[in-house]
Amino acid sequence: MKAGLEDVIAGESGICYIDGNKGILAYRGYNIHELATNSTFEETCYLLWFGRLPRRPELDDISKKLSSNRAIARQVIDELRGMPKNAGPMEVLRTSISMLSMYDPEAEDMSAEANLRKAIRLTAQTGTIIAAFHRLRNGQEPVGPRLDLNHAANFAHMLNGSPPNDTISKALDIALILHADHEWNASTFAARVTAATLSDIYSAVTSAIGALKGPLHGGANEAVMRMLQQIGDTSKVDASIRDMFAAKKKIPGFGHRVYHTEDPRATHLRRMSREACERAGQPKWYEMSARIEELVKSEKKLNANVDFYSASTYYVSGMPIDLFTPFFAVSRMSGWTAHVLEQYSNNRLIRPRAEYIGPPPDLKWIPVNQR
Repeated sequence: MKAGLEDVIAGESGICYIDGNKGILAYRGYNIHELATNSTFEETCYLLWFGRLPRRPELDDISKKLSSNRAIARQVIDELRGMPKNAGPMEVLRTSISMLSMYDPEAEDMSAEANLRKAIRLTAQTGTIIAAFHRLRNGQEPVGPRLDLNHAANFAHMLNGSPPNDTISKALDIALILHADHEWNASTFAARVTAATLSDIYSAVTSAIGALKGPLHGGANEAVMRMLQQIGDTSKVDASIRDMFAAKKKIPGFGHRVYHTEDPRATHLRRMSREACERAGQPKWYEMSARIEELVKSEKKLNANVDFYSASTYYVSGMPIDLFTPFFAVSRMSGWTAHVLEQYSNNRLIRPRAEYIGPPPDLKWIPVNQR
């Protein structure tokens, strides 16, 4: 038995392939470098859900379905208005996604066709919830989705009240592709365990959000950005990082349980961070990150993971730090739902066993007054 089920194969899936020794990540057979360079998030969603790249009419259709399903029920907006302004965005997302099921007439329809429609709606509406809550907690009215913007640009528009520039829009679109799926990570496994009981898709992805909320799964990019802010300037990087080394503090955004070489997603995020920071007139965040990476690689032999450069990319796009993990969910909802659909298609209840390490199973009961 391995602690944390490390490297234990728990089932079969045709969605995502990872080779941690070679730094390979692929969705449905397509290397992540191919997708990040050539694809869009909408096309990637189709690939995850249907198992192949779409033809032009199919891509147009899925893009239209995503854009036309972004609006959320008025009752959910009303609930967002009443939520505490200091509530954590992941708490709000977890509650609101669960709430969506109560206003979906197909919530309990377990047909494959209905579940696919719900997967599309969930992916379309996750960003709307996050953006609406953020504006409401700041005393602003939610900004409605626009049909003419892609998923990435529309999220930035709903968050900030205006569409992003082309550099930020492209960076966010690539980030959505890079985060869309990652095999049977903690949140995806949680979703599949719930789906395997034949609970509804809303319950399954709510389980996933609960797992993502944990700091050992989501939140590392938030820690990266707070570290960068605390250091403050490129000239202070060396002393600050060496102090962290001396104090044996973990540098957030480095190392990965699966990848023993560079996380292939970090390859693209490094470039995106440089371009986005320069375009935003805030190059220091990339420069600081690049110097930290040099130090950690040379002295600790650790590679940057997906969280490290995503922090500065998101920050210069105007995204508040506590929305970094919820934005991850905007992307990963496509992967979670793909895995739920796959689980439903060939279901068996997931019920592992545990290696017992407690007292021997032959203890005798003693009356309470004799203990």
